[in-house]
Amino acid sequence: MSATGLDVLDRTLQTTHTWLNEINEEVGPDRLVAWHVLGAVIRTLRDRLPLDLAAHFGAELPLLVRGTYYDQWHPAGQPEKYRTLDEFLHTVGRYLGAIRPVDARDATRAVFAVLSRHMNEGQIRKVRKAMPEDVRVLWLEAEGVDADGASTDADSAASRA
Repeated sequence: MSATGLDVLDRTLQTTHTWLNEINEEVGPDRLVAWHVLGAVIRTLRDRLPLDLAAHFGAELPLLVRGTYYDQWHPAGQPEKYRTLDEFLHTVGRYLGAIRPVDARDATRAVFAVLSRHMNEGQIRKVRKAMPEDVRVLWLEAEGVDADGASTDADSAASRA
């Protein structure tokens, strides 16, 4: 039986809960914090992406997450031009300001990992490529890959030894 009576809403709720649960594993067991973390990182991405890529990326997000992605978006003057990981993390931190303290780097890594696991690989590659180099490196680390493409996963490292 459908919880909402609409399959599209049931699917987006299920997907969003899955994403929040995975973020909770990294930032702690508070779903409201996980929701703020998700929104902070995806809005920071949105504001740094060229408009056409921002729109394509947003279209790939689950319906409920897409709402927070587009919330308070003002595409005029986009994309932002910050060039470093520190600037990116500072922006994430500004979006996180209204919740309990969460490390912006940990928050960003958690969301990057969730996006990489659940979204189209080609779309993620395009978004990652549009980021400054050190943001791309953090994203790859979140995926368990180093800058050279080698797995940083302990199981993979053990199998190589």
